[in-house]
Amino acid sequence: MLYSFRDPRTVHRLADKIKELSKGTTFRLMHVCGTHEQSISRWGLRDILPKNLEIVAGPGCPVCCTPLSDIDLSIELASKGYIITTFGDMFGVPGTKTSLAEIRAKGKDVRIVYSIQDAVNLAKENKGRQVVHCAIGFETTAPSTAIIILNTPPSNFSIICSHKLIPPAMEALLIGKECRIDGFIAPGHVSTIIGSKPYEPLAKIYKKPIVIAGFEPIDILYGIFLILKQFKDGRQNVEIEYRRSVAPKGNPLAIKLLRSVFDICGSNWRGLGFIPKSGLQLKKKFEKFDAEKLFSFKRATGNACLPVRQGHRATKCRCGDILKGLISPLDCPLFSKTCKPDNPIGPCMVSSEGACNAYYKYRK
Repeated sequence: MLYSFRDPRTVHRLADKIKELSKGTTFRLMHVCGTHEQSISRWGLRDILPKNLEIVAGPGCPVCCTPLSDIDLSIELASKGYIITTFGDMFGVPGTKTSLAEIRAKGKDVRIVYSIQDAVNLAKENKGRQVVHCAIGFETTAPSTAIIILNTPPSNFSIICSHKLIPPAMEALLIGKECRIDGFIAPGHVSTIIGSKPYEPLAKIYKKPIVIAGFEPIDILYGIFLILKQFKDGRQNVEIEYRRSVAPKGNPLAIKLLRSVFDICGSNWRGLGFIPKSGLQLKKKFEKFDAEKLFSFKRATGNACLPVRQGHRATKCRCGDILKGLISPLDCPLFSKTCKPDNPIGPCMVSSEGACNAYYKYRK
C-alpha cells in the first residue's frame, strides 16, 4: 500500500502533468507543515518540478514558531527549581539568553518526555515538587493536552500553553502580502482534526486555491496538480487530496475536546509577530493548571520577531524570514556553516520539522 504512493512511474507522470499545467506562468505555492517539508526534501521533489514552480516552506513547525517569551518562561521556572518537561525538539531551542539544554547542563531539572502523560506521571511520583510541561503544537497535539486537563491531573502539575492554530497564521501571511503566495498545500495532520471547513473563508476571501495533501510523494505531487488545475479552471476552492485521513468536518470528538478546555486567544509567533485569534489558552475554570497564572509570571509580548540570540548578541539567523516564506534555508548566511543540527543557531535547524533541518539532512 505504502509503495503505491511512491511508485516512480506515477511520480514522473504527475511531474509531467504539472509541467504541462504550469507552462507559461510562474507559481509560488506554500506548504505549512514540517512533515511536508521532510517529504519534499527527502524525495527530492523540487528537482523534478519545473523551474517556474516554487514550493516554499511556511510556519508549519510548531517548535520553530514558539516565540522567545515562551521559552524564556520555561527557563525561568526551571531556574526557580521546578521540574520542567519538554519534547525533544524543544530541548535545544535558544531563548533570549540560553536554552533548556544549557541550563540542564548546569544542574537544573529539565526532562525530555515522549507524551504529556509522561509529565503527569512524573508529577505523581514527585508530589512535593511542581512539574511544568511545555505544551506546544498545533491543532494536532492540543487534544491530548485537553484530555489530560479534563482528567484532573495532580495539583502539582501545570502547563505552559503554547498551542497555536494554523488557519489564522495562513491568513496573516495573506494579509501581510510580504510573501507572494499563489496557493496553499494545507497540512494533513492538522486537517485530520479541523477538517477542510476552516480553510474555506481563506479561499473565498483571498482567492487562493487550497489543497489538503498527505505526506507521500504522490500525495504532494497530486496536491500540486489539483492546485494548478484550479488555476486552469479559474477556481479557488478547498479540496481534500488526503481523503484517507481527512473528512470535511474533521474529527468532531477532538474538536469538542478543544472547545471544552480552551478559549481562542491572540498569540505571538516567532517571525510572524502577534496574530489575533491564533492561539489557545486554558479556560478560566482550568487556570489552576496554567503555569503563567499559577506562578504570576508575565510573558513578554514584544520579542516574538527578534532574531535568535546567543548570549546577549543577536545573530544573523533568518529563521523568521524562512517561516514567512521569504527565503529558503539556502539563503541564510549561517546555513550549514555555523548553523548545523549539532550546533543549531535557530529553531528551524533544531526541530526535525524545521525547514533548515530537512534541507540539511537531505541536501545531497
